Amino acid sequence: MVRLNNASPGAKAKTGSDAPVSHSSLPIDPDMAEDKNYIAALARGLSVIRAFAYQRDQLTLAEISRLVDLPRATVRRCLITLNALNYVESDGKYFSLTPKVLTLSQAYFSSSPLPHIARPYIEQVSNAVGESCSVSVLASDEVIYIVRSARKRSASIQREVGVNLPAYCTSMGRMLLASLPPADLDAYFRRVTLRKFNAKTVTDEGVLRSILDQIRHDDYAMIDGELEPNLRAIAVPVRNMSGRTVAACHISSDAARVTTEKMLTAYLPPLRDAVASIRRALVG
Repeated sequence: MVRLNNASPGAKAKTGSDAPVSHSSLPIDPDMAEDKNYIAALARGLSVIRAFAYQRDQLTLAEISRLVDLPRATVRRCLITLNALNYVESDGKYFSLTPKVLTLSQAYFSSSPLPHIARPYIEQVSNAVGESCSVSVLASDEVIYIVRSARKRSASIQREVGVNLPAYCTSMGRMLLASLPPADLDAYFRRVTLRKFNAKTVTDEGVLRSILDQIRHDDYAMIDGELEPNLRAIAVPVRNMSGRTVAACHISSDAARVTTEKMLTAYLPPLRDAVASIRRALVG
């Protein structure tokens, strides 16, 4: 087993506008943390794995500790365990993930029918409108991309499969938040810090709740430059045959090129047709 040291941080981790906005540490519901069945060590280990997202390929113990906001001694024990399981490798100072981490995501993709079912339909939409199309699910307090069309747009935030973004200021995120039961939505607002990314970002809870009310009424969500100034997107819910919202699907485009009117008249109808086809293919 590798010996871990407490060397001082090396070069700084990747930050700034080119890094996706997300958090390494896993949000913890206070009620869940008090559950005697809750395994805090497992949660910490998963946070350590997530610390590597959008960073350099190698991190020091001190850097990981800062990213996950945990004591170095705790992080060290997590790294020793992950190293023993071959999820992390180290030269004694720097740490990096091994390809075995990919088996964690593969477990999801091999067990969930949604990505496989959705892909051909979002590709059809993407080809029809000439824009990128994606499907996301709500995980903890963020949206995670699970399907992405082959057509991609140039963006400061790269949206590949597996990327997680804030729910409150993204079109798919708002669509999914609007679908939550009231108690779950209340818990979300208690946990989340509503951060401003630019002047357009809505961070007032009351205003956001009003927006979500309108989304429930319209059955679509549109975002206009709240996360990225040049991004305009429209999203609709993906429901299974029982009517439960299981994901959201959106089309995104450059705001300078596509008006909100075009989003509604040219993009919303084929998007709704696509999710209707996905719904018919989903079971349960």
